Amino acid sequence: MSLSHTAAEYMLSDALLPDASSSRAKGLRLELPSDRLLKFVTVGLPLFLVSLAFAREFSAGSQISCFSPTNFTGKQSAYTDTACWDSLIHHGFDAEGRAITKSLWALKVFPYSLLVVAVLMYLPYLLWRYAAAPALHCDLLFIIDELDKSYNRSVRLVQHMKKIQQASAEPEQFWEEYERARRERYFEFPLLERYLTCKQHAHGLVFIYILRNLLLLLFLAATCLYLVFLHLNIFFQDEFSCSIKTGLLQVEPHIPPLIPCKLVFFSVFQIISLSVGSVYVLLIPVVIYNALQLCQWDKGLLSVYEMLPAFDLLSRRMLTCPLNDLNVILLFLRANISELTSFSRLNAVSALREATANKEDIDTVIDFMTLLAGLETTKPKH
Repeated sequence: MSLSHTAAEYMLSDALLPDASSSRAKGLRLELPSDRLLKFVTVGLPLFLVSLAFAREFSAGSQISCFSPTNFTGKQSAYTDTACWDSLIHHGFDAEGRAITKSLWALKVFPYSLLVVAVLMYLPYLLWRYAAAPALHCDLLFIIDELDKSYNRSVRLVQHMKKIQQASAEPEQFWEEYERARRERYFEFPLLERYLTCKQHAHGLVFIYILRNLLLLLFLAATCLYLVFLHLNIFFQDEFSCSIKTGLLQVEPHIPPLIPCKLVFFSVFQIISLSVGSVYVLLIPVVIYNALQLCQWDKGLLSVYEMLPAFDLLSRRMLTCPLNDLNVILLFLRANISELTSFSRLNAVSALREATANKEDIDTVIDFMTLLAGLETTKPKH
């Protein structure tokens, strides 16, 4: 055997991919990077700000300061602060002099409402995790494994072709057999292509993904409207008039009808609400962009694999409406491109193919590897 043939055989043996299915199952990402960022911000931001508000409440003590009359004792002043904080009702008068009351209870429950917001923002993630992630994990594991196996089968086929060509006494007969095999599609990978084609007609994953983004968009919009309502109705009133003439104190003549009070934590709640609202408004276009990704195909990944023999999912125009499970799987394949070992090698071959002068001579990875093995890529001319 010549030195060139030995080197070609070693080169093709090195091109085979190792089996990494065991570690691959643990390393698959079942969330897109943008979705992971949205989950971290939408859930983490209100929890972080609420923890700061509670820390300030525990450190500062009373959240209200009432201006009790000078004849009140210390215990009476403390009772006034407690009673006004428990009621949080503003007593005032309208333009005609009639008495009106306005409840400020939304200020008291504001930190707890942010906890509810954080729980609501986590619900779309739970929906995706338990309704779609298990099926997506199986799909990704199978497709990535089959793509790498298709690459390995192509390399082994080149090795077999090289041995047949070396042992063949008539080169003309070898090339006729090779052309007939390509015409009759002996090199195709029907299982993988048919599986991907079936995913084109399935809509479970895409439905859950769109529902997840719609729920997140709904919760973001509802939170922003809730914060706007608080600012328009309550968050511009840090002082209010409190009445403690209730119950046994109603007949006490030395207790004034109204006592002015001021909310100590008012500025903190304003900053928290403005921070949450502004960040959520900025995240709404991100959620819309994530949903709109499904309106177009990511053809870059499959186009690289079309270099494999008879893998022509794109060239046969099998990709129709992008709103199906296959498009979702392609997005997550792109996010797990590090687990797809054959992609980097085929991408390098694709780059060499683009740089080749006679591009018509290299149309599949078999042709390219045959060229590397020292064989002719076209039928010899006599």
